[in-house]
Amino acid sequence: MTQLPPPSAKKLGLVIDLDTCVGCHACVISCKGWNTENYGAPLSDQDPYGGDPSGTFLNRVHSYEVQPEDAPAQLVHFPKSCLHCEDAPCVTVCPTGASYKRVEDGIVLVNESDCIGCGLCAWACPYGARELDADAGVMKKCTLCVDRIYNENLPQEDREPACVRTCPAGARHFGDLGDADSDVSKLVAERGGFDLMPELGTKPVNKYLPPRPKDVATPCTPLETVAHDGKGFAAWLDRALSALPGGGS
Repeated sequence: MTQLPPPSAKKLGLVIDLDTCVGCHACVISCKGWNTENYGAPLSDQDPYGGDPSGTFLNRVHSYEVQPEDAPAQLVHFPKSCLHCEDAPCVTVCPTGASYKRVEDGIVLVNESDCIGCGLCAWACPYGARELDADAGVMKKCTLCVDRIYNENLPQEDREPACVRTCPAGARHFGDLGDADSDVSKLVAERGGFDLMPELGTKPVNKYLPPRPKDVATPCTPLETVAHDGKGFAAWLDRALSALPGGGS
């Protein structure tokens, strides 16, 4: 079985804002596109236009309706990908060493040339973050776009994961969570960021920001009252409509 390296000082990861995510799936499409069409390993699809399509994705978005206490129901969109755990069970269970954690930045990767597709890492991952590519016969997972973030051929603003670069709502953030002074670490501290299922002891590097409480709607003042108090737009509209032929009837 594979051994984990000592914890790295640099911990690259994502911070995902569950309050801001709108569930548009732009991150899913950009991830699939970058890893299939550009530098990454292709992610296959099976019968994509048929009656039973399936495929390999490194990032998925699930949507849940939640009911907080003393607050309106909320629809929460929950992006899910590899969390690059410090104590990654997917690494220690791998029989060939194909699954490993980088010493320099803590990113968890799969060496596909050593992977035998046994699926033990997917079984060990409590987050369901690994998928077997049916065409390649190997396990695939989020790489934090390691081929992109260090790519000096790209402009500096593009040296971040494709999902972060694409998110139209600004719900995804990338940086060094091992640095307490980094923007992502400050964001986690300010917003009360949390680990996913911390009771499992995997110590995920990626963090989630909780949804903010939603305002409770207050009863509206009846339009008739507003229109006849002589003030505001509703009163003006009432006078304008009354001035029209037949408006007073």
